[in-house]
Amino acid sequence: MFGSDLSDEQLKTVIQGPGDVEWKYEMRRECQEILPGLLLGPFVASKSLDTLRNLNISHIVCIRDQKEAFSVKPRFPDQFVYLVLDVEDNEEQNLIRLFPSAKAFIDSAIANGGRVLVHCNGGISLSPAFVVMFVMQHYGLSWEDALHMVQNRRYCISPNGGFLTQIKEYEAIYRANRAVASYPEMPRNVSRRKREDDEDGDDRDDDRKRPLVDHTATPFQPMMSIPVDDPYAMET
Repeated sequence: MFGSDLSDEQLKTVIQGPGDVEWKYEMRRECQEILPGLLLGPFVASKSLDTLRNLNISHIVCIRDQKEAFSVKPRFPDQFVYLVLDVEDNEEQNLIRLFPSAKAFIDSAIANGGRVLVHCNGGISLSPAFVVMFVMQHYGLSWEDALHMVQNRRYCISPNGGFLTQIKEYEAIYRANRAVASYPEMPRNVSRRKREDDEDGDDRDDDRKRPLVDHTATPFQPMMSIPVDDPYAMET
């Protein structure tokens, strides 16, 4: 369900999240459901096969710094569908360029009834940045509301300054893309008809430009003409 399908009051409830959850420090080692079918957490949550099965996880997005590849990696490749993204956890890393592949993976999984866990090493900066961008576009939220929505479910998230800047920039990008997609496209048959009308107009112009003198007249149908360059043509 997209933001345009919800009333303002419903969106407000979505952003606020459950109000009866008492956050405890050890909960940062668990994963939390951000929206139906999308969970966010640390790598440690992806290491327990029992936990993943209890949560009915079917797909996992593993986001890691390349330096962590030896430890942060798919643990059960024969049990779940994985997407692995190598991302540097620093403020210069371009997340916007990598986000479309993650979004397509998550969209496809949820559309087919799957449940997706998105994780990085600690579930604090890297993976939350991707999830904030996802829920922002999914519900049509501002970057601030999307950030609050994720924080209200996983209180410990804290994207670094560079990621936060890109989250802000992505709001303008997705809104522009949505505006372009909703702009009505001119039917192709209209442009074709316009070309045909233009061609007909050229023919009419040719008719107007035809000379009054028929140089193909036969001897049995004589047509007289007056040379326009004869200075005495009008003299009697």
